[in-house]
Amino acid sequence: QVLSDVFSAPVFTIDTANSACLGSAFRAIHGLVAERNVSLADVVKLAPEPRLAVTPTPGAEELYRPLLKRYAELEQKVIYNPASSC
Repeated sequence: QVLSDVFSAPVFTIDTANSACLGSAFRAIHGLVAERNVSLADVVKLAPEPRLAVTPTPGAEELYRPLLKRYAELEQKVIYNPASSC
């Protein structure tokens, strides 16, 4: 639910063990075939059918939008000046 609320997007899951590993495997396959102009969307068509797990909580976007902006600013600070962010 937290991911859905933070990113104001529905979250889908697939009914398989180790889905994170499966996602990594699809990214690896995409890396191997990307030079042939195969999109990630085409690669993941092989995945099991996703099901809707949760949708954003109404009003959560108002809470998280400013926090996401602040997080992005902090991330940029770390990326472009890592020594001063410690």
